[in-house]
Amino acid sequence: MVLLKKKLLRFVTCGSAGGGKSTLIGRLLRHCKLRLDDRHAPVVAYRAPSGTKGDDLDAALLVDELAAEREQGGSNVAYSYFATRRRAFIAADTPGTEPYAWSMATDTGMADIAVLVIDAGKGLLPQPRHQSHILALLGIRDVVLVVNKMDTIGWDRAAYERIRGEYLAFAAELGLANVTCIPASASRGDNATRRSSAMPWYDGPMLIEHLENVEISSDAASRPFRMPVQWLNRSSSQRSGYSGTIEAGRVRAGDRLALLPGGKLVDVHRIMTFEGDLTEGVARQTVTLTLAQDVDVSRGDMLAVADARPAVAEQFAAYLIWMGEQPMLPGRSYLLQAGTAVVGAQVTALKHKLSVTSLEHVAATHLECNEIAFCNIALDRAIAFDPYAENRKTGSFILIDRMRNATVACGMIAFALRRSANIHWQALKIDKGARAALKAQKPCVLWLTGLSAAGKSTIADLVEQALHRAGHHTILLDGDNIRHGLNRDLGFTDEDRVENIRRVAEVAKLMVEAGLIVIVSFISPFRGERRMARGLFGEGEFIEIHVDTPLEVCEARDPKGLYKLARAGKLPNLTGIGSPYEPPERAELVLAGTKPPQVLADEVLARLARQGVI
Repeated sequence: MVLLKKKLLRFVTCGSAGGGKSTLIGRLLRHCKLRLDDRHAPVVAYRAPSGTKGDDLDAALLVDELAAEREQGGSNVAYSYFATRRRAFIAADTPGTEPYAWSMATDTGMADIAVLVIDAGKGLLPQPRHQSHILALLGIRDVVLVVNKMDTIGWDRAAYERIRGEYLAFAAELGLANVTCIPASASRGDNATRRSSAMPWYDGPMLIEHLENVEISSDAASRPFRMPVQWLNRSSSQRSGYSGTIEAGRVRAGDRLALLPGGKLVDVHRIMTFEGDLTEGVARQTVTLTLAQDVDVSRGDMLAVADARPAVAEQFAAYLIWMGEQPMLPGRSYLLQAGTAVVGAQVTALKHKLSVTSLEHVAATHLECNEIAFCNIALDRAIAFDPYAENRKTGSFILIDRMRNATVACGMIAFALRRSANIHWQALKIDKGARAALKAQKPCVLWLTGLSAAGKSTIADLVEQALHRAGHHTILLDGDNIRHGLNRDLGFTDEDRVENIRRVAEVAKLMVEAGLIVIVSFISPFRGERRMARGLFGEGEFIEIHVDTPLEVCEARDPKGLYKLARAGKLPNLTGIGSPYEPPERAELVLAGTKPPQVLADEVLARLARQGVI
């Protein structure tokens, strides 16, 4: 094993499938591996298995056999580590096929430049345009356009100039100001690792030459200090330490910092590392800070210089690159991870999608995989952040699907939304407990879910009648009835179904605050929205009841004729026919919908008695 310490350049390769990205990286690797000089340390090259993160090895380069193609599986991205006499490199070779466009987005965030590989015979296809849009959004400003496979078109200068001109015009619209264009043949090495005699008309740099000499401005150390707190080191014999990676700026003992989002002012006592104390910590170092004050610090908080703080807000506007297999629907609940902070989040408004080809703003109600949009996002609590244009580390985030714990989007914060800056929760003397005590009952929500004609409304009505006879205070929220008033503006698309449940859940929460037993009878087909509704209530206040009636039984009943219309193609979004139903996985109560309604209502009442609600 040979370890080299050199000035490091990280770059990402992208382009359409079949354009020659892997061949180009393989050419660079072989070039570096074979260039040995007995008078100096040998040059080495290594291709990491798919799934290995570039920062795991940083500038430490390992000797290994050249891998020519990307391995299957993992993250679908192959990382290559190689070096010349002048520089060390980490290259992320991303897939060129459309289903994996999101892979490029996840790896571009740590890249300094991008190498975009175009097949000279095919020209500028939609995929490189899409990827260039992502590059621009992710803050990449230096792009190398490699017009590859020039040998397949007879080294045609006119064809190269046409592609070059088309891309430069497109890049200018995106704000990609620094574009270097190179005609090449990766399979032969022309203008990749050796000067091409077949293209004497080209007098620019070879690719390897450009990569060796390109200057990347890194001003992270000169920006205001930012350190998200990753973990706490507590000790009874000394001050607690707060550890994390410095994402921007510098810090010295005695510096005055703000602890965010709360804003409390603190002073730095020590800057510690495994190698010992530092007089100064700088960007990209992992350190442990001890503070002069005894304060309550949690993972996800941010320490920032007091006189140049980041924004603190619970709403912001952001660009979103959707990666999920299922579409993004505004109003659906996700987890948002920004740095070390993890909070609940919703896309509250999809302002527009971005057309990859025309760059126009396109109206949209949802996002499919690989689509890009400008959105408003609301969090369940405020976090500290910078606009992405000012700090890529503290201005980026990912969205995580709560059900599958899978990353479904990455985002770049544009600016904070100040609409809620002057809105504060008003403390009231009469609370939920006082209202419930007056009614001598335990407030809760009974959430009945199931297919249309499963029997939900009938069971809910019988339960409410029994509770009313017993002197309990109730309210029944029925799906059809609510659509006559509060939700009459909503249709039956997936997007409208999500908003339908969001509104009803918020209303149910207010009524539980009033001390009522709330009975909700809604199809509520998606687990994500039922999980969102559950999250609004305290422990034991949300009782999910699945009225489990087979589809064929519901169709046979069909009291409103909905299934007949759906089968005739006149009702395209009926749940169970044209739109999916996701049954609960862990409902508090499952009712066999084929039993008589009164029997099922008695089962609900028995559950309420066991739980102490009545």
